[in-house]
Amino acid sequence: MENLVGLPPIYEDTPIDLAPAKIITSFPVNTFLENLAIAPDGTIFVTNHEVGKIVRITPYGNQQIHASVEGKVSGLAFTSDGGLIATGWNADSVPVVSLVAKDGTVETLLTLPDAIFLNGITPLSDNKYLTADSYRGAIWLIDVAQPSASIWLEHPLLARSNAENPIPAANGIKRFCRTVYVSNTEQMLLLRIPLGVGDHPSEPEVFVEKTNIDDFAFDVEGNLYGATHIYNTVVRIGTDGITTIIAQAEQGVIGSTSVAFGQSEGDRTSIYIVTNGGMFLPPPTGVVAANVVRLEVGKAGYIFV
Repeated sequence: MENLVGLPPIYEDTPIDLAPAKIITSFPVNTFLENLAIAPDGTIFVTNHEVGKIVRITPYGNQQIHASVEGKVSGLAFTSDGGLIATGWNADSVPVVSLVAKDGTVETLLTLPDAIFLNGITPLSDNKYLTADSYRGAIWLIDVAQPSASIWLEHPLLARSNAENPIPAANGIKRFCRTVYVSNTEQMLLLRIPLGVGDHPSEPEVFVEKTNIDDFAFDVEGNLYGATHIYNTVVRIGTDGITTIIAQAEQGVIGSTSVAFGQSEGDRTSIYIVTNGGMFLPPPTGVVAANVVRLEVGKAGYIFV
């Protein structure tokens, strides 16, 4: 596998088993697609980070603006009533958590001046969510019903090794059964945090080292599918920690940022990847269009209930 100049060759000896790929839709060059969530009817909701837009995409690739946030938008997850919860910043660059109704109406749920960079978000229970704070080195607990926010866990393994490094630390976050997984992109770690009584965090532990994961998703067996962002690939990490490359630049995943499983009947064994076309670290050919790419992986996605 060819690495970009200056990157550690962490996937140099990684086996390659490419999954069937199809580009569903594309966005103009210099579009930073950051995260996605997929509804049961197959509708794909995507965050267009820099311009504060949430875009609704049909399974056939038709795009429509669903909601606009005054600022920037990062992570995305569904609420129990079919709306969306989104992380980001407001127009004053203060971290916020927003609620987006089914009709696209946006409400600021919480303003978090003590947060720095809210990123990935995932359900913890019915009305509670966990969101990674990439620059504080922490995970926030968001209670939608209250509403309220508090630090769930702050730990050196969630932080940057160098506070001057712009690469996010705690980044993607997902729950699989009784364990929360978090990627620390800056430290190139994949972490797991066992859940204790009352869903309180246990001590985080390193699951995989030397891996550059942004956001990710799990299948029903516990295999993780991760976007590697500046490495322009998508990888599968087995429950044994072994990594396999399942998509490369030629499949359209340059600048891959996030992964989600299809939800509709007949589409549950596919994953969808959003990209930024290499905006953070352009490939030799320059920044390309941002894509939504479908990969057939042959296993259904895990659904937390």
